[in-house]
Amino acid sequence: MSNAGNGGSSETRRKQLLFRCQRRGFRELDLIFGVFAAAHLDTLSEEELEQLDLLLNAPDDDVYTWLRGYEPVPPRYASSVFDKLKAICNRKSPAWTV
Repeated sequence: MSNAGNGGSSETRRKQLLFRCQRRGFRELDLIFGVFAAAHLDTLSEEELEQLDLLLNAPDDDVYTWLRGYEPVPPRYASSVFDKLKAICNRKSPAWTV
């Protein structure tokens, strides 16, 4: 649920999502989500922010398995945000500094 819908600002929500992207507690996902947030968070639509929030609430092991291609992503989580995260994983020479 969006902060804007609860009287919060979009900027506050983006800051909260940035924090969550960088501190999932699963180092590999911290890096992937952190790079994604640095590149895309400021330009995501409200719908994409919801998609990101949904992925951030999914279990770490599941998200990592989907991103690495070990299992297909369930339809509930398949989105443009997931595609952008997956593209980060597929880079030939990723830069992991956030």
